[in-house]
Amino acid sequence: MILITGSSGLIGRAISDRIQQSGGKVRSFDIRDTPDQDIRNGEALQAAMEGVAGIIHLAAVSRVVWAQRDPELAWATNVDALTGLLDSAGRQPHHPWIVFASSREVYGEPEALPVPETAPLRPLNVYARSKVAGEQLIQAAQARGVTAAIARFSNVYGCIEDHADRVVPAFARAAATGGSVRVEGADNMFDFTHIDDVARGLNLLVDATEAGHALPPIHFVSGHGTTLRQLAELAARVSPGQVDGQTHPSRNYDVARFRGDTALAAQLLGWKAAIGIDEGFRLLTDRFIAAGTGLSSTAVSNPQARPATLSA
Repeated sequence: MILITGSSGLIGRAISDRIQQSGGKVRSFDIRDTPDQDIRNGEALQAAMEGVAGIIHLAAVSRVVWAQRDPELAWATNVDALTGLLDSAGRQPHHPWIVFASSREVYGEPEALPVPETAPLRPLNVYARSKVAGEQLIQAAQARGVTAAIARFSNVYGCIEDHADRVVPAFARAAATGGSVRVEGADNMFDFTHIDDVARGLNLLVDATEAGHALPPIHFVSGHGTTLRQLAELAARVSPGQVDGQTHPSRNYDVARFRGDTALAAQLLGWKAAIGIDEGFRLLTDRFIAAGTGLSSTAVSNPQARPATLSA
C-alpha cells in the first residue's frame, strides 16, 4: 500500500491511476476530498500511514503566487507539516520509504542553461524557499537511514481539470474557445512537461526507491525551452477561432528562464520525456474542445498560476 498525499491534484491523480493500473494499491489523502485530510493534521496523517510501505508526498501550497500571498500558511504546509510527516513515519513499525515532490523553482534564476540537478539552489520566492527547506528535511532523514528520494517537477500540464489560471491550460482553453491570453513576460522561457511523462518518470522513481536505491534529486523535464510568446503563437496556430494576446511585464518574484538537463533521469532511471509541447498542447486543446468548453474565454495565467505572458 502506498500513501499519496495531495492525491487529488494534477500529479496525484495521474500517479494514483498509474500505480493502480499496474496492480498496486494506493491510499488517498487530500484536503480537497475530506477537510480532515489536511497535511497539517498530525492525527489524521498518523492514521493514514498505518500499514503503508511508502509515501508519495505531493501535498503542498503549490503555487508561487499563493505562497507570496500567505507565507505563514505556505511554511506551515510545506515545511512544518513535512517535519510532522517524517516524525510520524519514524514511529511506524516498518519505516515507510518517502518520495518528496519538489520544484525547478529551487534553482532560482540559473546562471546557464540547461540546468543540471547539481546547479546551486538559489530560491527567489517564498514557495521556492519552502521547497528548499523541504529538501533539506528529506536529506537529513536520509542521513538518519530513511529511504527517500526527491523529485523536482517543471511546469507540469496536460489536464483540463487543472487550475484554470495556469499558463498552459489557460492558453489551451483560449485556443479551444477563441479567447484572449494575457502574457506577462513574453520572453520568459520555461520547460513544460506533460503529465503523462511526469507520471511515468515518478513511477520509475517510486520503483527505485521502493527497491532501496539511494538516488540524488532528479528533475523531470523535457529539456526544451518555450517562451510565453511562442506558447501564445502556438495557441493561435491550433485554434479553430481567433486568439488575441495582451502583453504585460513579468513580476519581480518570478523566475524568468528555465530549461532542464535531461541526462541524469536518463542515466539513473532510463527516463526521457516523449511528449513535446506542440503535441501536448494540441492534445490539451482538443480535450477542451471535446469537453464543450464555452464559446469564448479570457485566459489569465502564468507558469505558477498567475496571469501569463505574451509580447508583441
